[in-house]
Amino acid sequence: MQTLTSDYWNERYLHQHTPWDMGQVSPPLKHFIDRCLTDPHTRVLIPGAGRAYEAVYLHRKGFSAVHVCDWAPAAFDWLRQEAPDFPETHLHCTDFFQLQLQVNVILEQTFFSAIEPAIRPMYAQQAFELLQPGGLLAGLLFAAPFDALGPPFGGTAAEYQSLFAPYFEIRHLAIAKDSIPPRLGRELWIELYKPNTRSAMPD
Repeated sequence: MQTLTSDYWNERYLHQHTPWDMGQVSPPLKHFIDRCLTDPHTRVLIPGAGRAYEAVYLHRKGFSAVHVCDWAPAAFDWLRQEAPDFPETHLHCTDFFQLQLQVNVILEQTFFSAIEPAIRPMYAQQAFELLQPGGLLAGLLFAAPFDALGPPFGGTAAEYQSLFAPYFEIRHLAIAKDSIPPRLGRELWIELYKPNTRSAMPD
């Protein structure tokens, strides 16, 4: 069970205490979107999206099925200002672990590092459930543990391999080459595919 509550995160946004916020689309995610997401009807979910720069970027590129999830209501304020025509029904102010949706792609940017490591198995399971067969979980994870008490919480490639392998085909798990300078060499780029079958969730 999470001890970091929606009130905790909402207060962070209300008081502008968001040091993880880059103020722009993460370069690895931007390059991935430009290179790999070519169908504007692709159903995309960005969990724990915060100000959701990636969602606005996709929206402006003509993507019509972008969904954003965050349980801090104040996190959506910037998105509403920047993209007032973004569909309100695609803004899910709820707990990611309670979300019911089917998408083709989940874009991971800082959400995984914001949840407590003890519930990461729930993240892997929920991502598996939300993705359609053949779907993709892509994005960034920190490449090493942190000494300080989180959030954010780090980890290692070996930990992530063990966590996701029961659910996904791991096609890419390596240091991101195009992170912003303060994070260069400290982020892993992941591409995890849900098997293209309708088999039951793994035990």
